[in-house]
Parts: sequence; C-alpha cells; structure tokens
Amino acid sequence: MSHQQEDDADYMANEYEMEAIDDDMDDEFHGRDIDASDSDADEYDYMNNKMQDTSAAEARRGRDIQGIPWERLSITREKYRQTRLEQYKNYENVPQSGEASEKDCKTTNKEASYYDFRRNSRSVKSTILHFQLRNLVWATSKHDVYLMSHFSVIHWSSLTCSKTEVLNVSGHVAPCEKHPGSLLEGFTQTQVSTLTVKDKLLVAGGFQGELICKYLDRPGVCFCSRTTYDDNAITNAVEIYNTASGALHFIASNNDSGVRDFDMEKFQLSKHFRFPWPVNHASLSPDGKLIAIVGDNPDGLLVDSRNAKIVSPLCGHGDFSFASAWHPDGLTFATGNQDKTCRVWDIRNLSKSVVALKGNLGAIRSIRYTSDGRYMAMAEPADFVHVFDVKGGYEQEQEIDFFGEISGLSFSPDTESLFVGVWDRTYGSLLEFGRRHNYTYLDTII
Repeated sequence: MSHQQEDDADYMANEYEMEAIDDDMDDEFHGRDIDASDSDADEYDYMNNKMQDTSAAEARRGRDIQGIPWERLSITREKYRQTRLEQYKNYENVPQSGEASEKDCKTTNKEASYYDFRRNSRSVKSTILHFQLRNLVWATSKHDVYLMSHFSVIHWSSLTCSKTEVLNVSGHVAPCEKHPGSLLEGFTQTQVSTLTVKDKLLVAGGFQGELICKYLDRPGVCFCSRTTYDDNAITNAVEIYNTASGALHFIASNNDSGVRDFDMEKFQLSKHFRFPWPVNHASLSPDGKLIAIVGDNPDGLLVDSRNAKIVSPLCGHGDFSFASAWHPDGLTFATGNQDKTCRVWDIRNLSKSVVALKGNLGAIRSIRYTSDGRYMAMAEPADFVHVFDVKGGYEQEQEIDFFGEISGLSFSPDTESLFVGVWDRTYGSLLEFGRRHNYTYLDTII
C-alpha cells in the first residue's frame, strides 16, 4: 500500500465531502459564534448531535437516515447520488483495473433486505488515518462496538446511547505490565492505522509499526511492540484468533512485507513470515491451517500457517488487494481489491474464483461474514455497503446506500447487528442495522 500519509485526509476530503452541498443549510449545522466558550461548544455539540440522531421510527416517517435535510438543499438526493456515481474517482495502483474487471462480475438482484436500519448516531465520530485502510470498527455484541475517533478508541453502547473512551494515544502510552519482548518505554502520539477487538483483547496497529495491546477488563495497556523500524513500517491489519488449544494470538500484516504472529499467553512474537510485497491483509482459516495473504500485488497467496509455504496463488484480481475474510465453513474465503471487485475462492479448486462481485464506486476495502455464514458484507471506500446472501449463492444482495467515507463495518458475533462507521466532517456517524427475521411460524396461530 501507499506509505505516503501526508495527503490521505486531503485525498478523502477532495474526493468526497458533504459540506460541498451544504451551502444552503442554516448556521446551526456549521458551528457557533467565535466568542462561544469550549464548555458551551461541548454542550451545544452534544445537544445538536442528540437532536440530529435518526431513529428507525423517524426513518419510517421519511427522515433521511443521516439527517441530511434534502428539502432545504438546492439539489435532490437522487441528483446528488447520480453526480457521485459519475464523478467519484476510484484510487488505483494499476490504471483502468476497475473497467477491466467488469466482464468477470456476476449480475445480482439488489432488491433484497436482510438488515433493517435502527439508528444513526451523530455523536459518535468515526475517523480514518489512511485512505486505503478501513478496518476501524469492531462489534463485540449486538449492543457494543469499538471504533477510532481521532486519537481515541471509543466504546459505544447502542443500548444506552453512550460512549466511553477506552484508550487515548494522543500522549504517551506505555505498558503497565512487564512481559518479555514488550517495549516498556511505550509510544508517544501513535497514529492508529488499524484496529481489532475480540475476547476482551484490543489490539491497535500504528503508522510506524506500533502495536498496542489492552485487555478490556484490566486497567492500562498490557503490551507494546514495534514490528519494525523500517521507514515503510505501517501496520495494515491485525486479526485476533484462538489456537486449537485455546491460546489467544493475533496476526499483524505490515507494509515491510511481513506477517507476524504474536502469542498473547506468553506476550511474545511466535512467528515471522516474509513475502515478496507489502502485505495489506492476512486472515487465518477457521481451522487455523491456512492463511489468505493479499497485498501490493494483483495476485494473492494461500499459504500454510505453520511455515508460510505457498499452497496456491490466487489469480484473477487486476489491482492491489486490501481485504480478506473466511467463511465459517473454512472452505471458502473472499478477497477485496482496488479493481472494484470482491472475489470468492474455494480451497478445493483455486484455479479461478467461484464468483466476482462488483462495487459501484471504488475498491472493496473491508469484508465480513456473519458467524453463521449466512451473509457476507463488503464495503466500498464510500457510500455503499453490500450484504450478500451466501446460502443463495451470492445471487441476491442488499445495497445499503448513504453518503460518506467508510471507516469500517462489523457484524456482531450473534449476527443480530451490523455497524458501519461513516467519516465526514459534517455527517460523520455510526450507522446501526438489525437483522431482519421472518417468524413464519407465528402465521399459523393467527
């Protein structure tokens, strides 16, 4: 991936800002007088955000799910959507890769509905550090989600509509526990590029190769490590998993072409694999035997998790890949690419992908399966999340349509909730959706 960070925020801002269509909005949507105090501003922001949150009931009555007052703007939602589709510039490392991939893509029915809108929370400001890395939202239950907001890791409870700061990396962060291999001096002003949370463990990866680990049920940080001191050190992705014996580990994918496995029982690096190109994402199969590796090469790799021996190349994408995820059955997995496609692979025949699924605007930067394997969601850089019916052979999808850069998406472990982080200076928020259930057995008693 690109390791030039300086223009990332500007790239996203130039590509997309809702402020560009907000000229007709009242001053109340853009701030207060310059003489207002910080405390007044905080109180105002809190009240303003609370008022601008959108509930499911309000959405059913016709309110825009993001609270955008289209009736007061000089452009309709439909017209602005069309403009976005025509003008959005997909970032590519291989020119015209998106156009070249279209011929392989499956035509799907987009009329399905699997997850219903529940709430848009404007008081939760989800942010992005690097425009190519979008794994910054993680749900640990149907009511609990963790996300990055500037220099803070925030816990949001959708049950109480309240947020709590879990970790602040704007200053000095150092481990309060002593473990072999831990960097006891810690870090200062860590820029978090990726995040993961599972089994009460939070792991944040930084732009300079930092790794910060914190158990949510313990005070302070438990472990700090720097993967490398190379200039090209950014941590692109982290994934937590349990070994066959139940030990807690995590995998870190880095721009120095390395994939590292850390044992969190011993707080030590246990494996270090090197590849020919920067690794943007690595995901372990459910049985722990295989790792899907994607990065700065159109072809991915499926490797043996014990020794990184190549099982098979993954040929079909036209650009660099930034996402991967395994289906719970361990037989299929998906990869997301800057050629605007997500490809699904079957380990029983890796000569070509099983299916190629197309986005609308740009790269597929995040992929998640539900824990029951019924649905797969893929996120574009902005505006669209697609939820596919896996059991139905990816023939049908729900297309979730909104406006804003996507910082990440996450299903809850019980599959009941889907959270989507939206980064925008005006309409940044956390979108929440709930799984739709058809209780047909109730019809028999009516």
